[in-house]
Amino acid sequence: MFHTEHYTESKAQNYELVIRQLQALLEGESDRIANLSNSSALLNQFLDDINWVGFYVYRDGELVLGPFQGLPACVRIPLNRGVCGKAAAERTTVRVANVHEFPGHIACDAASQSEIVIPIVKDGELVGVLDIDSPLLDRFDEEDQHYLEKFVARLNLHL
Repeated sequence: MFHTEHYTESKAQNYELVIRQLQALLEGESDRIANLSNSSALLNQFLDDINWVGFYVYRDGELVLGPFQGLPACVRIPLNRGVCGKAAAERTTVRVANVHEFPGHIACDAASQSEIVIPIVKDGELVGVLDIDSPLLDRFDEEDQHYLEKFVARLNLHL
């Protein structure tokens, strides 16, 4: 089964380890809710300086709250609204250094200062988004983006 290891190496090595841990968690499981749940829990224990991590699932033309770790969140987000809606509509990662400067930001948690949202697209269809918030300004850099996109790509193999 899955064993937590300590993340004591470089940032890149730690991300590679968490992606291997994700693979071990998802191996042989095809239930989408179970896999999204374990993925959000894994990221929550791995990432420092975050206050929310989870998924919004694309359903009937909007994003609907899925498995997450953190405070209660907005349940439904229209496409093109907020950071999640923009990432979903454009099917591209959106990294925001200061959410208060993002037009139309949806403030579910007033403590959030920065955010990254990675779209999940499978066979050309939008599945949803991975959303991560931080109470720090400019928490997420290009390296975080690169590895979180790899994390989502690995997860996507099991959705």
